[in-house]
Amino acid sequence: MTLNLVDVHCHLMHEQFEKDLPEVITRAEKAGVKIMLVSGTTPEANIAALELAKKYPQIKASLGIYPIDALGLQPDVDGMPHHVGPIDIKEQFQFIKKNIKDVTAIGEIGMDFYWAKKEETYERQAENFRKIIRFAKEIKKPIVIHSRKAEEECIAILEQELHNKEIPVVQHCFSGRKSLMSKAIELGHFFSIPPNILRADNFKTLVKKAPIEQLLTETDAPWLSPFSGKRNEPSFVLETIKMIAEIKELSVEETAVKIWENYKRVFNGQ
Repeated sequence: MTLNLVDVHCHLMHEQFEKDLPEVITRAEKAGVKIMLVSGTTPEANIAALELAKKYPQIKASLGIYPIDALGLQPDVDGMPHHVGPIDIKEQFQFIKKNIKDVTAIGEIGMDFYWAKKEETYERQAENFRKIIRFAKEIKKPIVIHSRKAEEECIAILEQELHNKEIPVVQHCFSGRKSLMSKAIELGHFFSIPPNILRADNFKTLVKKAPIEQLLTETDAPWLSPFSGKRNEPSFVLETIKMIAEIKELSVEETAVKIWENYKRVFNGQ
């Protein structure tokens, strides 16, 4: 049986993929990966995401405004297309509208209190987050959430802004405590699980708690590899599928079918 796999969150515009991206995509295809959703973080990364989506039919673009970059703070990672100074959010909204036919989702977006102090940035981060959620509702696109050390705050805002589940919410690499997992499950959020679930017990717990109908697979490539010291890449979503199958006591094939159905439901089959 041929598997239909999906990586709903990766960063193939990262400099680590400059020299061998065609080979990376070929390996993903051989593993059964049909769709790779490349996630932008800055205006420059969003342009790169769209360029990749236009070049490779397997790649789709998710355009984001990363909470740290939005404030003009020092980026938390190197190797991604960088933006100097705060991001003009309204300008990004216009850019997204202009390219709407090539935009599959909005993300990654959210809040971050790992790299930014909550007491100094909460109001600005929350304001930006609310603006972007409202914009996503306006254009009817699913949102992909970054919530590092801000899981509770993000869930509270999402609950306030999305009263009737107007758009799907994908919690990328969700690391909140069990009570917050339960709350997000109750709200109908989806959870994209990275391949380092092989080594990370919190993701195993999340997969145990969440119904399979609310699970997706991602890599966050080039980060969160299942293999120590090795760059992550989309072909490794197969490792996530295998672990979900083991935890849910399903076959790999059954699990892949479920995740693919979830992907089509969340992203309208785009």
